[in-house]
Amino acid sequence: MTEPNHTFHAGERAVQERAGVPAEWRQRAARAIRAELSARHQDFFENLPVFFVGLQDMLGRPWATICPLPTGAQATRTRLTANTRPVLAKPLDLDLRPGSKAAVLGLDFATRRRNRMNGEVAAASEDLLSIAVEQSFGNCPKYIRTRDVRPPAKPSTPTEGSRVAISDVAVRRIISSADTFFIATLTKDGADVSHRGGMPGALHQNVDGSLSFPDYAGNQYFNTLGNIEVSSRAGLFIPDFASGEAILLTGKAGIDWSPARAAEFEGAERVVDIHPEDVWYARHALPRGVFTEE
Repeated sequence: MTEPNHTFHAGERAVQERAGVPAEWRQRAARAIRAELSARHQDFFENLPVFFVGLQDMLGRPWATICPLPTGAQATRTRLTANTRPVLAKPLDLDLRPGSKAAVLGLDFATRRRNRMNGEVAAASEDLLSIAVEQSFGNCPKYIRTRDVRPPAKPSTPTEGSRVAISDVAVRRIISSADTFFIATLTKDGADVSHRGGMPGALHQNVDGSLSFPDYAGNQYFNTLGNIEVSSRAGLFIPDFASGEAILLTGKAGIDWSPARAAEFEGAERVVDIHPEDVWYARHALPRGVFTEE
């Protein structure tokens, strides 16, 4: 039997306890998190046009980014491999050495199906990324905005990135209109990358430059919040699906459990705050022609 204390690390368990998750639920949840990719998950990952990934840089900071998959991916029970390179891998100084913790989110916007896979880098080069599986599990389709997904247009335009201030006009424009973003978190126990979304404005930029978003009821695994509980850090990938631009940032993160603060967002249970420390603007971050509004 899979033990929840082996599946969920101390930070995840602490957040589950504070949120009132019953012990018997943890036991059921632990059984849903597998140590290998099922045949269905292998097929799912092999038929996506992109992965969203969570990685650390050489300073140990988490970043969320995207991997285009012009030739698809190859999946086995224990490995996910693709001829790809994470967007802005070099300027962000991402740690792609074997053994570095990594996380993958596969999301089919047309069907709202999403699966997650956490593990570590097995091999990487200029045109290859291979990640060994440690945890594999599915997520519910809540808060995913439906989009039409098409095969990537070829050839893709190379991504252009530059470091910017959080007050930059392009940053504020993309954040204010975003209905979807991705959050990467990291502890010594592993990396995680997850989807967040809702209506435009799902990510709120505060006067002091910090960012906030509501946390709603979900699968109660609390992978993201559990990692923040331990590390107090997070990275965001905020795409503009219409233009192909994106904002990538990393910074300090915290969880506000105040009921008064949560009440500012209808249906929210908590609020997550992020104080950006390093912000990048990227042109052509998304493969051209893949995503269109429904």
